[in-house]
Amino acid sequence: MEVVLQNLTKKFPSRDRKKREDVVAVDNFTFTIPDGKLIGLLGPSGCGKSTTLNLISGLIKPTGGRIFFGKDDVTDLPPENRGIGLVFQNYALYPHLTVKQNILFPLENLKGKDKLSKSEMLAKAYEAAKLVQIEELMERKPGELSGGQQQRVAIARALVKMPRVLLLDEPLSNLDARLRLQTREEIRRIQRETGITTIFVTHDQEEAMSISDMIVVMKDGVVQQIGKPQDVYDSPANLFVAKFLGTPPINLFEGQVKENRLYIGEDAVLKIKGVEEQKVFVGVRPEGFRLQEDGPFCCELSGIEVMGRDISVVSRNKASLNASIRAIVGAEHLGKIGGGYVGDADPDRSEEGVFTGESAPVEEKAVATPVRFALNPGKVFLFNRETEERIHFEV
Repeated sequence: MEVVLQNLTKKFPSRDRKKREDVVAVDNFTFTIPDGKLIGLLGPSGCGKSTTLNLISGLIKPTGGRIFFGKDDVTDLPPENRGIGLVFQNYALYPHLTVKQNILFPLENLKGKDKLSKSEMLAKAYEAAKLVQIEELMERKPGELSGGQQQRVAIARALVKMPRVLLLDEPLSNLDARLRLQTREEIRRIQRETGITTIFVTHDQEEAMSISDMIVVMKDGVVQQIGKPQDVYDSPANLFVAKFLGTPPINLFEGQVKENRLYIGEDAVLKIKGVEEQKVFVGVRPEGFRLQEDGPFCCELSGIEVMGRDISVVSRNKASLNASIRAIVGAEHLGKIGGGYVGDADPDRSEEGVFTGESAPVEEKAVATPVRFALNPGKVFLFNRETEERIHFEV
């Protein structure tokens, strides 16, 4: 089912007596969600993503704009007539009912021509339970289930009517890290098997990027960028998108374009073309650094974080806007950095799992160890200092 949002806007009355202006939760959102795709609405708390989901579901009415499911204008339809399945963050299961009864509940409320016989309802309930792999739990009650199992029950209940659109409102937030990973894989599998158009709300960019066909990045009710996850990561439209996507986060610097060269601090790190001379913000993805003995970008080594396949070289630079710079390089470089010696550990990263080599004695100050990098131009982004919009360049 194709979902079309036309100039969708939602304003809430201000609770501030001094400021009578309405609060704009969603501002002129226009987007066509293709049939059978999984779309991630992504952004920080308060960006408008859950409000957008509630507008699509019919739980709240828009201030302006229209919503279409295919050719049907559903803007003024109540939720029960839209053909949606909705999964909440807190599962919202009935604790006194069994798993089977929870899944059956939406079917028991069908009326008229949609009303089903008991055998038909049971068949659909077991079909939905099989889809989420909880057939053996049908006689248990929610209190006897783990968080991940409860979430599967909630998804089965949403799917049992085979909705036109499935809406998921931060469904993984209450799960631990391992369950989050397993459940998001299950959601993707279920969506592919059913082909139901699915809208997934999350503040976790890793979740959104891993399972979505397309992501919509939002800030303060305004859409910042829409695209395939990898495309948005590789080509952010502005500084906010660049900062929001990526783990570890993008490294930011104060820079300057001068005489067809990009400077970070005093270091001319790249030759570039097509950009006027100006001060800029420079973003470099962690994987955009390449260790090079005579590299043009010099930093002060702080420590090394061992991650198995890769290592994170932690360093500092006066032009950095981050507390620390993190460069992801291959583990084969371990032991070669700084001649095998690493100075003081990064004071911002003192937790377990950080390898700092031979740390200096407490009573002595370690000598600062330089580390030099070359930069991969494809992982370097320039942003206007005032508007924070992306500045494209050539090399």
